[in-house]
Amino acid sequence: MVERCECVVIGAGAVGLAIAHALSAAGREVVVVEAAETFGTVTSSRNSEVVHAGLYYPPGSLKARFCRRGRDLLYTWLREHGVEHLRCEKLVVATDEAEVRQLHGVAARAEANGVEDLRWLTGEEARAMEPEVRCIAALHSPSTGIFDSHGYMLSLKGAAEAFGAMFAFHAQVVGGAVRGDGILLRLSDSGLTNGAPREESGAMELLCETVVNSGGLGAQGVSSALAGLPAASVPPLHYSKGCYFTLAGRPPFQRLVYPPPDLASIGLHYTRDLSGRGRFGPDNQWVDAVEYSVDGARAEVFYDSIRRYWPGLKDGALAPDYAGIRPKIQAPGEQPVDFVIHGPETHGVPGYIALYGIESPGLTSSLAIAEHVAARLAA
Repeated sequence: MVERCECVVIGAGAVGLAIAHALSAAGREVVVVEAAETFGTVTSSRNSEVVHAGLYYPPGSLKARFCRRGRDLLYTWLREHGVEHLRCEKLVVATDEAEVRQLHGVAARAEANGVEDLRWLTGEEARAMEPEVRCIAALHSPSTGIFDSHGYMLSLKGAAEAFGAMFAFHAQVVGGAVRGDGILLRLSDSGLTNGAPREESGAMELLCETVVNSGGLGAQGVSSALAGLPAASVPPLHYSKGCYFTLAGRPPFQRLVYPPPDLASIGLHYTRDLSGRGRFGPDNQWVDAVEYSVDGARAEVFYDSIRRYWPGLKDGALAPDYAGIRPKIQAPGEQPVDFVIHGPETHGVPGYIALYGIESPGLTSSLAIAEHVAARLAA
């Protein structure tokens, strides 16, 4: 039997939850389907929990626009919904002249992106703020912060449910088709439990007027499973694994400390959680499959990188913590690619919006992405 539904959001990560809230608040009947046992178990729970200020992204890109807009929306949401957060600030540091040139590029992009409060520091000024940092220059970002990402997602889910949104967990999209009367989704109740497949006991079909594919690491797989959606409209998917190591002992910094960014990430940086515990990461490894083990031997890479800006790091102070997978669209060695949000103008399917490559700053951008998707569907 085929059930009918006005709008389905695929994926209950931070972005999917934000979209579900935006659409349900606009009066749509929304069902969120998620393969895992609950919300936010994949990319949204394996990150640095940083509110990014919008420093790094090419002016005019979706990443730049959504990060800058999303930052303000996020801080307002966190404050109004009582979600714990802290504007702890950030230093982006240069340890040699080549990195100073990189910082000039960061500063120019930040200014073009509307970041008004970024300021230059000399090495002495940076050390006055963070005595253990080693650098010859730095950029100070007062608008960078940290927050409780799980509390944020819980508040989004509750707000969406207050507007009538419904959630189906252990509901994995395994197929479907574009039809003249809507988009048919075939759902399996196998899904995942703690990241492992569970046995299927049944399946159902939903005929939808609107589908928003916010499947994260699974977004390309969902689109590829829809008969009638042009295969050429689905971008490639590459896995970039990032590992974190926790720091034993007293945290060296009050603020976040970042090196200049590279092609694959915004650098192996120091962050802290809301309790003050320090950690470093993520690094970058291109992998062929999703798995979250952290190889303790990678600590050597961390020590070498961190000691460029914190020479006081002691041997044995780092312990393996956790890992996440970035859903990259670009291949190893290629230039970073912007967020991709495809609608009917791209693939020709009415009512279908697909989001690909939603990596950092996707968490900070989540409310702005939701605002954008809701506006496109209302047009």
